[in-house]
This record gives sequence, C-alpha cells and structure tokens, in this order.
Amino acid sequence: MIRVIYAHCDMAHDGRNFVTDMPVGTQWLLVFTKTPARFWVEGELREYPPCCAVLYRPGQKVYYRAAGDLFVNNWIRFVTDEPFVTETPVPCGVPFPLEDPDYCHKLFELIVVEHNFDRACKESSIRCLLQTLFNKLLESCFHADVTPQHHSLLRLRAAIRGNPGDHWTIARMADLLNVSPGYLQSIYKKAFGISCMEDVIRNRIRLAQEYLLYGSMSVAEVAYRCGYRSVEHFSRQFKQQTGLAPREYRKRGEIQTEPASRAEMP
Repeated sequence: MIRVIYAHCDMAHDGRNFVTDMPVGTQWLLVFTKTPARFWVEGELREYPPCCAVLYRPGQKVYYRAAGDLFVNNWIRFVTDEPFVTETPVPCGVPFPLEDPDYCHKLFELIVVEHNFDRACKESSIRCLLQTLFNKLLESCFHADVTPQHHSLLRLRAAIRGNPGDHWTIARMADLLNVSPGYLQSIYKKAFGISCMEDVIRNRIRLAQEYLLYGSMSVAEVAYRCGYRSVEHFSRQFKQQTGLAPREYRKRGEIQTEPASRAEMP
C-alpha cells in the first residue's frame, strides 16, 4: 500500500528565508534538490550541490535550507508498508548525488500527475513509478563518481541514441559540453566504456537494422536516414558491425520472418 500525502515538482522558494525544520518527521519524505542546499547530517549543517536526493523515514529529524537566493526542489510525502521502501538499503537522512537527475525528474513528474488525477489505475501506477524511482535511488547511492560532467554526458548520450542520424562529430559534441575534443573522448570512454564516435556508429547501425528489417526504404534511403552521405561508407560500417552487407542482412531477415510453410501448418 502506498498513499501519497503530497507531491510537487519544481517548487521554487525565496532562498533568503527558506528552511524546513521538523524535529520529528511524521511520514516518509523524499526530496530532490535542483539548487544547492544545506542539510543537517550527523549533528552538523553541511552544504550539498544541486541534483541530490535525500530520503527521510517516519520519525526522523528533517532539517534543510537553501544555500543561495533561490531554492528549487521536488518532493513527495507519503505513507507505505511496501518492502521496497521500508526495507530499502538507501541511507536515510543523508543526501547523495543522483546519477541521472533528468530521468528521476520525469518519474517524479509522472507521480505528481497520477496523484493529482483520480484515474482507474492510480494506485498501481503510483506504486510502479515509485518502485522505479527507488531503483534509480539505489543505483545512484552506490555509484562512486557522480559529477555535473556525468550528468552532461548522460544528456549527450541520450541525444545520440534518440537521433543517431544527426550530424555528430567529436568537435560538435565537445562544444555541447564546453570541453576540448580530447577531454570529451577521455571522459566519455571512462563513463560508458565506449568512445563517443563508436557509440554514434553503433546507434546508427542499430537504427539501420530496424529500417532494413521492418521498413520498405532502399539501402540508399536507409543510409541517408541514419546519417550517412555515402552508401559505400554506410555499407562498410554496417558490415563491420553486423558481419553482413545491408542487402544480405535484409534478405536473411525476410527469410527468418516468413510465415510457416503449408507443410508445417497443422
């Protein structure tokens, strides 16, 4: 059972006089910060950067305040007996940086929408969204190196995967992150275990495979849609990644997806 008492996204406060002070909290409270903030942790006030999360158990002291002129956060107050919350290994009362704050924010937005409308599957939807959110918290609190650059890299990778056919170059990607091309290649490989251009190529070929198997475009059209200006260049990279030429790949896919022959049918 989960009952949301209140949930809000992008709540902005005047940082000059904002403070939350509850010596004894009454329900579960999950807070995501969008701006720097100061939290009472282990007997002292400590400052934390933006994009942090903190989970408070019922009965736990809650104290946090702005660290600047503006304080923006997402927060949800709720009661529950769900083990994924009550038995979570996420440390309570101690802020930690979010590995993927954009993804977590989207989940938070969906929870707020479900909470604000009485839809038929409201309760089960909120449970699923909150469980996914707690999975993200677990991934974040045990992630050793979450930096603002990591967040920028995640956004870049999401953009590549969402539109691999765009005109991606190392110089352009470096400009998006405001770093040098050499430094981008170093931190990208360290973060994801693959170079940025190899990631572009893999995503282009993955998209091309979908077009070839489930579309009717010519190989030249597929190449253009996937960001190639040369069919020969596309065909060469496609074969390097898949072991097959585009036309051969399409032909084999057609054979595998053909309906069963009459002899095989009952």
